[in-house]
Amino acid sequence: MKKKKPVLASLAALSLILVLTGCSSQTAPITEHSTGFWDHYIIWNFVRAIEGLSSFLGHNYGWGIVVFTVIVRIIILPLMVYQMKSMRKTSELQPKLKALQAKYPGKDPESLKMMREEQQRLYAEAGVNPVAGCLPLLIQMPILIALYQAIFRSETLKAGHFLWMELGDKDPYYILPILAAVFTYATSKLSMMSQPEQNAMTSALTYGMPIMIFIMALNFPAALSLYWVITNAFSVGQTLLINNPFKINKERKEKEQAEKQQARKLAKAKRKALKSRKK
Repeated sequence: MKKKKPVLASLAALSLILVLTGCSSQTAPITEHSTGFWDHYIIWNFVRAIEGLSSFLGHNYGWGIVVFTVIVRIIILPLMVYQMKSMRKTSELQPKLKALQAKYPGKDPESLKMMREEQQRLYAEAGVNPVAGCLPLLIQMPILIALYQAIFRSETLKAGHFLWMELGDKDPYYILPILAAVFTYATSKLSMMSQPEQNAMTSALTYGMPIMIFIMALNFPAALSLYWVITNAFSVGQTLLINNPFKINKERKEKEQAEKQQARKLAKAKRKALKSRKK
């Protein structure tokens, strides 16, 4: 699990997409008469909030969806910041963790115990909790599922008109499905670029998720495609602001160059010391 920590966010996002698709296709439209804690108190109140925002925006449900989605993303932003920082610290430890695995290749209880102890020491020295990066994601998932279902299951929200389309119908020009796929790819690509090491699973998810989003957006109402576009566009901006791969890679390169320069200085000092001893 620790070796695959950098791809946890991508796997969780893919799982979220599958859960949302499966759940929404089997549930009834949401109304004020819906029963149950999840439907009546969570999803119905999300619907009411979007409708309330829409009334301030010219009774345009499209803009209501846009603004409410952004508000939800801003509310959970501190969780995302914590998650990204935790995952970045963990990814920076991957080379050292791999070195430990090479140091203790044995599978006997004693070797595994010593490797775990050294791993825990590394995490403690770096101030990293390997489990902490997953917790914010688990908190976010119910919120995102509720937002998704509020839009998908509300007949009122899907009855509105937004820009060139009817929210309850498919985008006739396929603009939203394309944008949803592009922003999904951009988010995954930016996240992957910041990782010191990449693998086949990460690459597959980077290309697979946008394709899945595009195919689903082609067949779902425009209201859902709009939600995907806004939430993934927000994720792109969030990644560039909090976990900018260009900045991270530049800092990583500068650190490596500084370490190499320091190593050269030490080697040079050792050679001088040896020469002086011989004299």
